[in-house]
Amino acid sequence: MAAQQVALDSGLSATEAASRRERYGPNRLPDVEHRGAIMRFLLQFHNLLIYVLIGAAVLAAAIGNLIDAAVIVAVVVLNAIVGFIQEGRAERALEAIRGMIDPHAAVIRDGQRVDVAAEDIVPGDLVLLEPGTRVPADLRLARARNLRIDEAALTGESLPVDKAIRPVPQETVLADRTSMAFSGTFVANGTATGIAVATGPESELGRISALVGTVEKLTTPLIRRMDQFARLLTVFILAACAAVFLFAVYVRDYPWQEASWSSGLPSRPPRGLPAVMTIALAVGVQRMADRNAIIRRLPAVETLGSVSVICSDKTGTLTRNEMTVRSVVTPEGVLDVSGVGYRPQGGFTDNGAPVQPGSNTALTEAARAAILCNDAELQHSDDDWSAHGDPMEGALVCFGMKAGFDPALLRKQLPRTDEIPFDTEHRFMATLHHGHEDGSAIAYIKGAPEQILSMCDRQLDQDQIAPLDAEDWHEKTAFTARHGQRMLALAMKRLPKGTQDLSVSDVSQGAVLIGLVGFIDPPREEVLSAIGECRTAGIDVKMITGDHAATATAIARELALAPEPQTLTGDQLDDIDDTDLPDIVRTMTVFARTTPAHKLRLVRALQIDQDVTAMTGDGVNDAPALKQADVGVAMGRKGTDAAKEAAEIVLADDNFASIVAAIREGRTVYDNIRKVIAWTLPTNGGEGATLIGAIAFGLTLPMTAIQILWINMVTAVALGLTLAFEPTEPGTMTRPPRKATESLLSGTLLWRICFVSILFAIGAFGIFFYAIERGQSVDMARTMVVNTLVVMEIAYLFSVRFVYSGSLTWRGMLGTPAVLIGVGITVLAQFAFTYLPALQSIFATEPVAWQDGLLIVGIGAALLILVELEKSIFGFFARRRTAAPKTAASETAA
Repeated sequence: MAAQQVALDSGLSATEAASRRERYGPNRLPDVEHRGAIMRFLLQFHNLLIYVLIGAAVLAAAIGNLIDAAVIVAVVVLNAIVGFIQEGRAERALEAIRGMIDPHAAVIRDGQRVDVAAEDIVPGDLVLLEPGTRVPADLRLARARNLRIDEAALTGESLPVDKAIRPVPQETVLADRTSMAFSGTFVANGTATGIAVATGPESELGRISALVGTVEKLTTPLIRRMDQFARLLTVFILAACAAVFLFAVYVRDYPWQEASWSSGLPSRPPRGLPAVMTIALAVGVQRMADRNAIIRRLPAVETLGSVSVICSDKTGTLTRNEMTVRSVVTPEGVLDVSGVGYRPQGGFTDNGAPVQPGSNTALTEAARAAILCNDAELQHSDDDWSAHGDPMEGALVCFGMKAGFDPALLRKQLPRTDEIPFDTEHRFMATLHHGHEDGSAIAYIKGAPEQILSMCDRQLDQDQIAPLDAEDWHEKTAFTARHGQRMLALAMKRLPKGTQDLSVSDVSQGAVLIGLVGFIDPPREEVLSAIGECRTAGIDVKMITGDHAATATAIARELALAPEPQTLTGDQLDDIDDTDLPDIVRTMTVFARTTPAHKLRLVRALQIDQDVTAMTGDGVNDAPALKQADVGVAMGRKGTDAAKEAAEIVLADDNFASIVAAIREGRTVYDNIRKVIAWTLPTNGGEGATLIGAIAFGLTLPMTAIQILWINMVTAVALGLTLAFEPTEPGTMTRPPRKATESLLSGTLLWRICFVSILFAIGAFGIFFYAIERGQSVDMARTMVVNTLVVMEIAYLFSVRFVYSGSLTWRGMLGTPAVLIGVGITVLAQFAFTYLPALQSIFATEPVAWQDGLLIVGIGAALLILVELEKSIFGFFARRRTAAPKTAASETAA
């Protein structure tokens, strides 16, 4: 013992500290290896779709279409620049974690207090902790005085943790190791001396850093589907080019230059598609920002729309992160307290019956003790209430105000003359007050229930003082704790007149128990409806928290995460094999007392079954799972830099409801991307089918090269771009999540591409032969073909705006402002193309008579009606296929 005391007084010698630094290395986390900027930029082009676009640009330049080539190159370079800027942000999570170690720390060496660089701390160093400092290494506490440490960033614990020197079993979970102080956490109050037992990569912070480093970067569902789409597009483009070129040269005897142009135009990739898709994502970013979801990586916008599982933190995300007194336990029973947060509005009920505070002596005394034995204050500003001081003490003041007390007036009537501050050793706080009519002094006491019960021999029973029924109180404490509430006991003791000083011995026995108060961090009001929306949308919500199992399960039950939430603790999770984990995870709703390694395992287990997983978090302990998840969602208000850097999305308001709103926007973005594809491919296919048909039958080409370039230049920008701004369709959040393996080119879409392309070709050839048969010139016929194609593209635009419902409604025909502007620009451009002399000379066009113009508009209307009929027929059979399994299941159940 003496030797230990000497060590605690003297610490390591400077020589020994230097030797250990050589042996163990510096107290810092390993540096991250970064790719060079040039390599990072070049890798942005390593994508099959980009290769296709580059090939298309080369082909366009080779046949003289320099405008096409320039646009494609601009899109490719823009995408590369965006990707370069966003690349590597997840790796910066490691840098943020390293920044959690303060540059300096106070240690004892050679018997003297010295400030050293944090990286010079070695195992065995004697480290001093003071309020406001960050713990520089993992420490085994040797001395502690009223020490409380904020470990939220490491364990997710919502309140500062009381620390003491009493040892705990080796297998104790991280959040319950009260005899340890961990690197990167904050000292909330108190002082301590600790012996460094782990530094640098060996600390808990270092282990989390290592976990982040093991997580491989995942591709998003959109990128995976775009790769599949690019492969299909590549095969089709090359096959179409080769077939049309060979047929034109060897069968129809076209000159090879004209054959190159003829084969290149109909089979080129739609140049506007990547640009419009990027814009659709950017529009989603802006819409999500309006809903407090800040996007850090562009593809995450669409990935949110694919989410099938949300793994959510509890504190501050599902809950308000504001402690609230939920119940008051007295000898007569349990009183429920209404209201949430620090707003002093609410009342008291007993089995649903209202209780007036003045009619219940125990309630009145509990409220008085809650305000007087308290150092916190509530402040009201901008229609909001906040607590200054300990959150639980703030909740006690709010409880007292609900009972009808004015804190300032009560403290003036019963001024405090002495106090015993809360200490982790004696686990209670006591204050001494004067001002009673009989002149006596009274001490109010609050603290841990088991500690307060040991100090009491009587209880306040109605208006009388009765003997303490300790066994009954222990049962009530256990019952309330099982419902997830944190418990505090309140007591009082009258002291002799003239008592001015208060000591522990004055209140250690003979006190009168007033009652117990139960606290809970209540759920956010808007979260309940958001979870209901998730359930309707087929999204499973799981709570993963570092909090206690009882507390987490109680919140899950209030939020209706499941009819009867099933809970798994971190200890139980350790006993489950990785092969069995995916099946077990699907049945569980709550995962409590989890470590960073647990969270990472859970996310990976969910991803095994191709579930697109969103993970929320705010602490450094969440960083590995945030990086592993398909969509990492960090908290903007209370989140650490490590969490934000590892995540794709940051919530500005730390609110779960904002995630659900962002998912709705993500689904909208994906729908809009599908609309862009569903509009672009058939319209381009119609143009291609027209040219290929003309070549196949040896006919005069219905359009010239420059006319096709005009169509694509006008419609790709003025029409295709409008689909990026489409609002959310009705019923978007009633559909189940998309499968991660779902292709962008579904069977229905492939059919529609072929169907609409054929309709376009029929319309183009029909108007062309109509003009020729009437004796019109080829230039006039081609002018009418170009206008017919553009009108059909406008008509089809109105149909493709609604994927899951018909478009022949007033709402559908009216269109959005973007659609109306796009159509207006296109119509004006076509009038200029047809009637403006300058453009007539460039594009070889002739003015169209108004009768022919009406015919062209009629062809567009006929196309819209045919496509809507086809959509209705497909929808009817799809609904029958969906209803059949449900009917069979109902009959089986019956």
